[in-house]
Amino acid sequence: MTQALSGIRVLDLSNVLAGPLCAYQLALLGAEVIKVEVPKTGDLARQLGADPALNARHMGASFLAQNGGKKSMTVNLKSEAGKEVLRRLVRTADVLVENFRPGVMDRLGLGYRELREINPSLVYCAISGFGQSGPMKDAPAYDQIIQGLSGMMSVTGNDDCGPMRAGYPVADTVGGITAAFAIAAALVRRSRTGEGSLIDVSMLDSAIVSLGWVVSNYLIAGVTPRAIGNENFTAAPSGTFRTRQGLLNIAANKQEQFEALAKALGREDLAADPRFAAREARKCNRAALTRELEAALAQRSAAEWETTLNRLGVPAGRVLTVPEVLEVAQVKERELLQVFDNAPGVDRNITLARCGFKMSGGDPSVSAPPPQLGEHTAEILHAIGYSSADIGRLRQAGAV
Repeated sequence: MTQALSGIRVLDLSNVLAGPLCAYQLALLGAEVIKVEVPKTGDLARQLGADPALNARHMGASFLAQNGGKKSMTVNLKSEAGKEVLRRLVRTADVLVENFRPGVMDRLGLGYRELREINPSLVYCAISGFGQSGPMKDAPAYDQIIQGLSGMMSVTGNDDCGPMRAGYPVADTVGGITAAFAIAAALVRRSRTGEGSLIDVSMLDSAIVSLGWVVSNYLIAGVTPRAIGNENFTAAPSGTFRTRQGLLNIAANKQEQFEALAKALGREDLAADPRFAAREARKCNRAALTRELEAALAQRSAAEWETTLNRLGVPAGRVLTVPEVLEVAQVKERELLQVFDNAPGVDRNITLARCGFKMSGGDPSVSAPPPQLGEHTAEILHAIGYSSADIGRLRQAGAV
C-alpha cells in the first residue's frame, strides 16, 4: 500500500515540540523526513523526559514521542560549508519546517526568499509563538506563555483553583497539528499549480482558533467566558460526577438524554422538577442538580454506570489515568500504538502513538524508530553528491 505522502521529502529543522510534532505527522503519512540537527547536542528534546538515563544518551522520552521514522543528520548552519549542505538538501526537498524565532533563518541567509531561488516549488513552513509579523513577533514563547496569553488558562480550572494551564503542552500541540494541516493543503495546491508556499504558523493564533466556541460566545453572544471546572457551559447535567467508586463524566446534553438519565437513576421526579425540567433551568441550578445526581450515582461504581448509561443512549465515560486508557480495549483494537523492539540508542522496546485516524490505502505508521543524533549524516550527504573525502573535510571543519 502507498501512504498518502509517499515520495515527499521533508527537511525538519525544528526543535522540541510544535515543529517536530508537525513533521512527525507527515512521517506517519509516508513522507521521508530528514531531521537537521545541531552537531553534538541536537534537538533539545533529546535531553528532556522522565528518564534521566535516556536524557544523558540524547534519546529523551520527549524526543522519542514525536520523531519516529525520521532520519537524523547534524549540520552547523552557522558555517558556510554547513549552509551549502542545506542548500543542496533544499534542491531535493518538497517541504522545510522550522520553528526558530522570526528572522533567524533570514540572518543566516537561508530564509524563504533565498531558498525559493534554489527551489521555487518548496513549501516552507515557519512556526513561531506569535507569527512572522506584529508587535510581538520577536517575543520568546513557550507553551505555557501561549496558554496564558490565548485565554486558554482563563477558562481552565474553577473559581477556587483557576486560572490553570492544561496538563499537557496543548498550545504546542495545536500549533504542530495546524502546521501539518497547512503543509498538506500547500502540497495539494502545488500539485495543481507547481507553486511553492510560505506558511506562517502562529501558536497564539492557533490556540485562539482552538477556543472556537468560547471566543464565539464572547464575540457573538456578548458573554465573557470564565472557568467553570469540569462543567460544560452549554448544557446540564454535563460534567464530572462522583460515584461509589471513581469519577464519571456524563454528557446529558439533550432533553431526552436527561430524561433517560433520571429514569436510569430511579429519579424520574427530577425531570418534572421546575428547577430541572428545561435546559436553561438546569444550567441555572447546576449545583442543586449535581447534588441530586451524585446521591443516586453513589449506589454503583463509575464503570458500572458507564456501561448502563451508554446502553441507554446517555453519553458517559470514566475519568481514567494515562496507564488505564492505554489498556482500554478500544484503544488496542484501533492499533493506535506502534511498538519498536530494542530500539537503537535506547536499547529497550519503545511504544509510540500514531495518528488519530486511519486511511484506506495505508494507515499512518512509521517504518523506523526515532533516530540517534546524526545517525544518517553520511548516508544523506552521499545521496546529495558528497564524496567520502568531502564528508571527512566537513567533519573536520565542524560543518556536520
